[in-house]
Amino acid sequence: MSEPSVATDYYDLLGIHPDASSDEIKRAYRRRARELHPDANPDDPAAEASFKELARAYEVLSDPEKRRRYDMFGPDGIGGAASDPFGGPSGGLGDIFDAFFGGASPFGGGRSTGRSGPPRGADLETVVHLAFEEAVFGTEAEVAIRTAVACETCEATGARPGTAPERCPECEGTGQVRRVRQSILGQMVSASPCTRCGGLGEVVEDPCPECGGEGRQVREKTYTVDIPAGVDRGSTLRLTGRGAAGPRGGGVGDLYVHVDVAAHPRFERDGYDLVHELHVSAVQAMLGVHIDFETLDGVEHLIIPRGTQSGRVFRLRGRGVPHVEGRGRGDLMLHVVVDTPADLTPEQEDLVRQLAELRGEDVAPPDASLLGKIRSAFK
Repeated sequence: MSEPSVATDYYDLLGIHPDASSDEIKRAYRRRARELHPDANPDDPAAEASFKELARAYEVLSDPEKRRRYDMFGPDGIGGAASDPFGGPSGGLGDIFDAFFGGASPFGGGRSTGRSGPPRGADLETVVHLAFEEAVFGTEAEVAIRTAVACETCEATGARPGTAPERCPECEGTGQVRRVRQSILGQMVSASPCTRCGGLGEVVEDPCPECGGEGRQVREKTYTVDIPAGVDRGSTLRLTGRGAAGPRGGGVGDLYVHVDVAAHPRFERDGYDLVHELHVSAVQAMLGVHIDFETLDGVEHLIIPRGTQSGRVFRLRGRGVPHVEGRGRGDLMLHVVVDTPADLTPEQEDLVRQLAELRGEDVAPPDASLLGKIRSAFK
């Protein structure tokens, strides 16, 4: 889906205040989802776009880190496409059942209508910046994120120490409220999340003073990431269970670490191969040369044979990038570039012209000023 425009205000879209709690955001999303879902607006061609934009707003505001970036930078500070905040692609039949029937199909089967418990925490994203050699050979890197962690004071229950959450009297602990109505198809039973407990099935009468009944707090966390050898710019590493903690003991999301790799001053990467332009002079190309060449693994002794032409490629096998999945490494490809001198002294040009004469090759005549310099040099 396309990104929302910069003018879109996610709080206005959900009809909430910027200081709204996570439970208020969730309730507002479910209310608006029932209103905007395409299945509930079959005659509105813009309904699908509005619903997807709503899902995008909820995805951002329900994630502590994304919400922080949105509050600081607006929609432009949030990357990635929207997905269903409840765990699947947005816009399908599961959404309409979630919005109208609490996650269960009115025709039977499908997901359970029983209490689902506290929701899982949000997935988080961060970027790790690596030197070129670190990406090639692997390393350990530390990443720091602000995330929601379980409250230690109440042990993630959300209740003041010495107390415990109580079963919600509105939904009797199911997290859902069922309603029976008559339709042209007969009697139909619908289920929707309980507004009293937010669908959790329990209420906290005496909230924990540290987390305010949320069961989690925002903290700075640092993780050590094992970077495998061979990763490239744009790779993403998934750290299971290192995302945000869910409210009141809900599951923990995952942390996605996006890899950025600095450029190397001498080598370029082509898949698992490394590429380098090897510059040699015209004389070295004609007569050959021995070169001590510095690779990422150490010094290699190269023999450039006489008569080497510009464009020739020398392959150093196994001196490239290790394969991330599997054994072996790529190669180091040396592309020869023969440099033609453009600053010959008069003596050097005279020698080159003698060589051209011996080889019977036609060359341009010297200009008058250069000829004068040659003559004066031999006086």
